[in-house]
Amino acid sequence: MENLIIIFLFFLPFSSAYTRPNEHFINCGSDFNFTGNDDRNFVAIVLRVHNQNKRHLLSSGFELLSNFSVKNSPAGSPVIKEFLVNIDEGRFKINFIPSQGSNIAFVNAIEVFLAPESFVPDTAPLAGRRRGSFDGLRSRVLHTVYRINVGGATITTDEDTLWRNWIPDDQFLSDPTSAKNSSFFSGEPAYTSGRANEYTAPSLVYKTAKELNVEDNTSRQFFNITWSFNVSKSSRHFVRFHFNDIVSSSIDSVKFDLYIYDKFDKLVYPYNETGQLEVPFYFDFVVDSDKSGVMNVSVGPRNDSENQMAFLNGIEIMEFMKESSFVVPEERSKKRTNLVPIVGSVVGAVVFVVGFIVAMVMFLKCRKRKPLSEKTSNMSPLDLALRISYYEIEQATKNFDSGLLIGEGGFGRVYEGLFRGKKVAVKRSEPGHGQGLLEFQTEIVVLSRIRHRHLVSLIGYCDERSEMILVYEFMEKGTLRDHLYNRSSDVEKPYFARSDLSWKQRLEICIGAAKGLNYLHTGSDGGIIHRDVKSTNILLDERLVAKVADFGVSKFNLPDAEHSVDVKGTLGYLDPEYFLSLQLTDKSDVYSFGVVLLEVLCARPAVMASNRREEVNLAEWGMLWLRKGQLEKIIDPMLVDTINPNSLRKFVETTEKCLRPSGNERPMMRDVLWDLEYALQLQLIPMNNGTFDDSTTNASLEFSMMPVLHRLPSNSFPAVEEEDATVLSVDAFDVTASDVFSLLSVGEAR
Repeated sequence: MENLIIIFLFFLPFSSAYTRPNEHFINCGSDFNFTGNDDRNFVAIVLRVHNQNKRHLLSSGFELLSNFSVKNSPAGSPVIKEFLVNIDEGRFKINFIPSQGSNIAFVNAIEVFLAPESFVPDTAPLAGRRRGSFDGLRSRVLHTVYRINVGGATITTDEDTLWRNWIPDDQFLSDPTSAKNSSFFSGEPAYTSGRANEYTAPSLVYKTAKELNVEDNTSRQFFNITWSFNVSKSSRHFVRFHFNDIVSSSIDSVKFDLYIYDKFDKLVYPYNETGQLEVPFYFDFVVDSDKSGVMNVSVGPRNDSENQMAFLNGIEIMEFMKESSFVVPEERSKKRTNLVPIVGSVVGAVVFVVGFIVAMVMFLKCRKRKPLSEKTSNMSPLDLALRISYYEIEQATKNFDSGLLIGEGGFGRVYEGLFRGKKVAVKRSEPGHGQGLLEFQTEIVVLSRIRHRHLVSLIGYCDERSEMILVYEFMEKGTLRDHLYNRSSDVEKPYFARSDLSWKQRLEICIGAAKGLNYLHTGSDGGIIHRDVKSTNILLDERLVAKVADFGVSKFNLPDAEHSVDVKGTLGYLDPEYFLSLQLTDKSDVYSFGVVLLEVLCARPAVMASNRREEVNLAEWGMLWLRKGQLEKIIDPMLVDTINPNSLRKFVETTEKCLRPSGNERPMMRDVLWDLEYALQLQLIPMNNGTFDDSTTNASLEFSMMPVLHRLPSNSFPAVEEEDATVLSVDAFDVTASDVFSLLSVGEAR
């Protein structure tokens, strides 16, 4: 069986608020959808079938494959082809054309998504005897030949922020005895602005390395580590080398040389690049291969280095594609798919080719945002490809075995299940719960149209036998709230703080949730307002990656003339301006997220019973202490002596902006995301003589190094149970924001 995989990725201009955007996964030649192990949901697209197996592949005026065949590929092994393509308009065309002597061109799946423009620079140094630089790199099409995790294991698509595959380097070593794997770095890379980031390479690349395998410094002077790669003869390549000093015991102790062939050498001086250990960086070069068809790269120690050491973390090699003079034959059919205009033919016989194309596009001049005017009442048809039979649900949950019950919420009961070999969460509506058919359909419609690393994925749904069942990816670590505080059997103190999340972890979780919400607000579908942001709707996977969940009351962004809607939300998180005016905007989500930020900081519920009115509502309580300049008195005592004060100031400043009474004064979610990422960077700055400096911090939030913190007094009072998406109706508007909580009545959960 012949297998072909072709990959394309799309790239947009980078911004500080970049999140992995829309993707299109197309299962070509099939009438059913397919979900991969990494949650990529391939949509069925049936293409025209012909007969043969040699083909041309053209895109954006470049010939990507010529006289290409998968005939000699190993049995059962897919052939993967990945390209980085620059386009200057919002639409492009891919042509699959039979070669001469053949009458078939085929592909089985296509993957398309956008990524940051900064992934590849426009200018890079030439590595060869002729020095200088190569300009216009972003206008070229690049074919990924190698992506190597040096010193580490295979990295699969679900472990990479841009769904890339990385392979180990051992097979490419010229002398395996010259190198050894460094110890695995258990911490997290300290990404800094202007250098490598989480999209440059996954953190696993920067947690492993190859280093010299020689015992004493004297003998190391005569050794290099060399890797040899088979490449096209006399061709031009873009090569990226990844570095992260996880091998040195002290800063400024290592410098070494990087060699490309015998023509070029480059000083690698980590301290000069980053000023500290464990900060990833990379070097890019344009390299012309020679007539041998082999590219040799090496690292070796220098005499002027304190420690005679050399290391490397990762290598990427991409070949320049040549512009095509091939004339595309006139199309016989004008039909186009609404995801990517694909012109070509797919043949049938019995060829199963697992393939997907990833197009990396940079410098899109126009990214048109489609305004969505749909109301929830004008519900889009449900995606029938996501429908799961009731029999399969029963099999997955062992007939709803009570031993698999993992929780209950506003929607009903939640069970752990095993569906098609994958662990899932199964939410089953129960009679008497507030959520009805409309919310059930809304969740399906919303989640079938969006996909993001920080949004919980919908596997499918079941509406047989009057059931309303939703099947999601399983989130191993539960809700964010579960990691902040727990219920207690003590009536006088029903909540107590937990200590399993560090401040850095809390910031990373908040950043993940903010990325998910920012994607909702700014995605290509015109924007979606969640309407029920809270700590129980932020779920954590086994690696504590945050994902936003529960879209039953979500709303597509409405035109300005039609944005008055019924109030839905949860007590304690509800935007007072939205409650009073019935005017829903994405700033209502920002307010709710501000409450979550306070919850993360203070480790207490958003609402709790107290004989002191100001303690009932966490938002009011937190802002009260902020105005007093004593917010440190109510933060989680588990965080004592662990927070960089500048990080705390930036976090508190961000929270205060989110909780401002007027939506016009609140930041956009992308700005919240930027501020949280900045707070994380401040947290990673080591303390210097017991002081920190952050000139950008609001002066009103300046307070000295944190004293010993006190337990939050309100935790000694009974808590008010949180209600899910309580529906509220207001007939008169002569109330103030401070009166909102006296008006709210706890009704049935939806």
